[in-house]
Amino acid sequence: MNHRAHPHNTSMTTPPPHLYGRWRHDPFLTVGTVIAKMWWPIWRPLAPLRPTEADDGVTTVRLIGREVVAEDENVVALTFAAPDGGLLARWHPGAHLDLLLPSGRMREYSLCGDPADRNTYRIAVRRIPDGGGGSIEVHDALRVGDLVSIKGPRNAFPLAVPGHGSPAQSLRFVAAGIGITPILPMLAAADRFGLDWSMIYTGRTSESIPFQQELARYGDKVTIWTDDRHGLPTMEDLLGPVDPETGRAPSGLAVYCCGPVPMLERLRTHLGDRPDIELHYERFSPPPVENGVPFTVTLASTGQEIPVAADQTALAAILKVLPSVPYSCQQGFCGTCKVRTLAGEPDHRDNILTEPERAEGMFLTCVSRSAGGNVTVDL
Repeated sequence: MNHRAHPHNTSMTTPPPHLYGRWRHDPFLTVGTVIAKMWWPIWRPLAPLRPTEADDGVTTVRLIGREVVAEDENVVALTFAAPDGGLLARWHPGAHLDLLLPSGRMREYSLCGDPADRNTYRIAVRRIPDGGGGSIEVHDALRVGDLVSIKGPRNAFPLAVPGHGSPAQSLRFVAAGIGITPILPMLAAADRFGLDWSMIYTGRTSESIPFQQELARYGDKVTIWTDDRHGLPTMEDLLGPVDPETGRAPSGLAVYCCGPVPMLERLRTHLGDRPDIELHYERFSPPPVENGVPFTVTLASTGQEIPVAADQTALAAILKVLPSVPYSCQQGFCGTCKVRTLAGEPDHRDNILTEPERAEGMFLTCVSRSAGGNVTVDL
């Protein structure tokens, strides 16, 4: 995934329905697991992988590789290693890093390498000219040999393996553009475990879609779908072949999607009455504000009052005045934008603050709002 606040954010404002499923014994996969562990020793117990808590520790890594991975040259893959050649922290498919850039910006990017490789981390970043500046800095300022600070890995988009943490019988991956990054390690896992899986990979043009050569090894399991050649995909295109008896997506499917909000909303609406299908997702961008009411944020340091519109986040409004305010996921689970409220009652809409933190007045500006009137924050 590209960074979770500009056009490629992972996102889950609330955990999607049926995220982890139930344990179901599967003799075939039990044998397959033993075999897979020989190929992929770090997978460890194939129980449901819960999203991990944020790791506040900062690690220094060295950029050792830079590769252009899309024909339009707007996506670069960066490979990092420990400066002393040591082993890096373990991670699982769906995980991401917080990248602390030289400017002070912090951005989140999905890990898209091999979790079995403890020697390197790989991310991929699409240049977003009208984004928050993070992607441009990655493209233009980071050079091979540079030391970079990171946090993590963390995982808010874990793969629940069918038969081991998920009742699903087959996997359907849906990726759009740079949304392929968290999906790539999942494909490798599904293939190594011999799972029943397929994927549709969408994009505007073939030239804009990264990692096509890497995906070629999966043959017809992967369908490349571009808007300029095929038009927008239908729901049947996204979910794959329908059950011939029902004319609908087959029961026992687990869908993993990383893409823009409209695509996710279409899937959520379409699968809203299908409790027999799991939907797991990350977003390209922040979710729309729901049930928003206008309010005002007051900056304690200056007394300046900043109006927040009904369809706007407090973070978006604050950034217009203080563009250097730190943020990352813009979806309420990384904690980067956390500030203390000094007056007013917050309407908490995040997933990570503890009750003691809320009692102390902590507030995530990217998703939370005022419960009424003005909120004064320690900025």
